[in-house]
Amino acid sequence: MPMPARDYAWLFTPGSTFRYESGTVGTIGVADGGELWLPTGRVVACDPFVYLGQDDMEPFTVSVAPGRYRVDAAVATLTQPDEPPSERPHLRVAAARLVIRDEPTAVWEPALLPGQDADALGEDEFYGYGVDAGTGCFHDAAAEGTFQEGEGDEGPLWDVFEGSDWAPGPHVVTAPDTGHTVAAFTSGWGDGCYPTWIGRTAAGEVTCFVTDFFVAPDPSEAEEPSGTAAATG
Repeated sequence: MPMPARDYAWLFTPGSTFRYESGTVGTIGVADGGELWLPTGRVVACDPFVYLGQDDMEPFTVSVAPGRYRVDAAVATLTQPDEPPSERPHLRVAAARLVIRDEPTAVWEPALLPGQDADALGEDEFYGYGVDAGTGCFHDAAAEGTFQEGEGDEGPLWDVFEGSDWAPGPHVVTAPDTGHTVAAFTSGWGDGCYPTWIGRTAAGEVTCFVTDFFVAPDPSEAEEPSGTAAATG
């Protein structure tokens, strides 16, 4: 069967911890990035430095009511138990979330693009977006043409990341001419392919979009809310 969704309530609980076999311990914090404007409610997720402005990425088939929605990230602080605290913590974005309503998620479904069929996936397969510049983002489909292309070392996205010394984010960046926004963040361990999931309430209303960057192990293996999960690596 396709790769199942993980326990994202655990992953977005501050203080949740996990441990790699190497001994490295990860402690989750939740970083608030502010609000993302969705003027059409059609959500796009991609690597903004590669795809934003290229007209290559379609919105997901599930849309939401237009509005402004909170973006946050589950950020793991990685430490070695026998080492003193660092002045420059090792931070990795484990997952990024676009919150549509603050209600419990009862079920998860893969976020699909037009033409994708979850039933066609094989064992542990998933649909995801490719990352080639170590970043991911959420934005409204209407913002596609308002940001200049992200490749190269110029533009508002580059300025925000460089100005923050490449802090993990989320960073909500506003296009100066139109007011359109993009919420960008670093992508876990860097380049790869990462799935986005849609959460729904028991009544079927969309609660959130979550992109998983595979930093933390499966939270179902840990006690909640602050148990420790083991992982290889």
